[in-house]
Amino acid sequence: MTRTTPPRPLDITVPFPELAPLARTAVRLHPRPGAPTAEDSSIGGPLLWPAGEPWPTCPDHDAPTHLGLAPGDVRQGRRVLGEAWTRPRAEGADLLTPEEREVVDRANAERRIPQDGPVPLVPAAQLYAADVPALPRPAGTDLLQVLWCPFDHDEDHLPAVELYWRSSADVTDPLAAPPEPSVIGNDDYLPEPCLLHPETVTEYPAPHELPEELAERIEAWEEEQDPDEEDESEEGEEGDVEESEEGDVETVDYQYDLSVAPGCKLGGHAPWSFSDPFPMSCPECGSDVRPLLTIDGSEWDGGSGSWRPLEDAGYDGLHFLGPACATRLNIGRGYAMQIYVCVASYDHPHVQNMQ
Repeated sequence: MTRTTPPRPLDITVPFPELAPLARTAVRLHPRPGAPTAEDSSIGGPLLWPAGEPWPTCPDHDAPTHLGLAPGDVRQGRRVLGEAWTRPRAEGADLLTPEEREVVDRANAERRIPQDGPVPLVPAAQLYAADVPALPRPAGTDLLQVLWCPFDHDEDHLPAVELYWRSSADVTDPLAAPPEPSVIGNDDYLPEPCLLHPETVTEYPAPHELPEELAERIEAWEEEQDPDEEDESEEGEEGDVEESEEGDVETVDYQYDLSVAPGCKLGGHAPWSFSDPFPMSCPECGSDVRPLLTIDGSEWDGGSGSWRPLEDAGYDGLHFLGPACATRLNIGRGYAMQIYVCVASYDHPHVQNMQ
C-alpha cells in the first residue's frame, strides 16, 4: 500500500533561500507488518542468501557465557500481548489470562537464559534497487543486505552491523532456512517482519548542522510566528503558521516539521539530536562518508507528527500496535541508528552513529 507524507506546512526556502542548495533527497521506507519473502525488500524479513555462503556470526559473542532472551519467546510474547490489547474486556479486568501472563513473562528482560553456541547475525534489512532505485550501490549489484548482532556492543552501545552487496541474479541456490541465535541481548534488536513502501521526500539539515547565524535567524523566525508570543501581530505573514482541524493555530517547528524526516530511510540528512555534529571519515582511507541508511524504531511521534502519512491518519505515534512502531525496534531508548559509507569505496568499513 502506498504511504504519502503530507506536504510540508510551508516552503522553508522562501523565508530562507540559503537552505535551497542544502536540500537532499531521502527515501522514507515506511515499514509495515507483512509476510515478506527473500524476493522482497523488507525490514526483518528473510534474505536472499546463497546456500553455499557461510552465515555470519558475531566474533564478540562466540563463547557460551552470555545471557539473553530466546527469539521465539519474544515473538510469541509480542503476539499474545498484541491480541490481548485488541480484544474487548470488562472494566477493571486483567489484560492477560494467567496462561498468557506466563508466555509474556518468558520474554521479559529479567528472565534470561544462557547462550548456546555462536550468535548468528539477525537480518535487519534488505533493499532491492528495483524497489528503491535511489539505492547507492557498487557497480554490478542490485541488492543491499544489512545484518547485525542482537547484543549491544560497548564501543557505541549499538548492534554491530555488517553490510553485504549482491547481484540478485547470482543467487541461484538460495538458503532455505538461515540460522537463528539461541538468545538475543534484548527484544529491541529483533525486528518484526515488515514490507516496505518507499517514498521520496526532500530534507534540509538539522539545526545543529546549519551555520550558527542561519540557525539563530530560523530560531528567531520560529519565535515570531509562535501564537503564544505576547507581541504576535493579529495577522502573521502567509505561511508562518498553520491551523489544526479544530481551527487552533499551531506553530511550525523547523527541526520537527521542515528539516529531517523521522523513521527508517535511505540517504537524506542525519537527525542530530542529543549531540552536536562531529567530523566523521572513513576509518580506512580518511575520505568523507555519506549517509546510507537510518534505522529508527518510530516513524513519527509527538514531536514529528506532521510526518505521519496520510494513510495512517487517526493513529498516534507511540502505541506499539500502531503503524509508527511496526518494526518493534528500539535504538537507544528512542533514538535512531545511522549507517554511513565511504564516498571512495563501498569495500571500506562503514561508520555507524546513534542520534
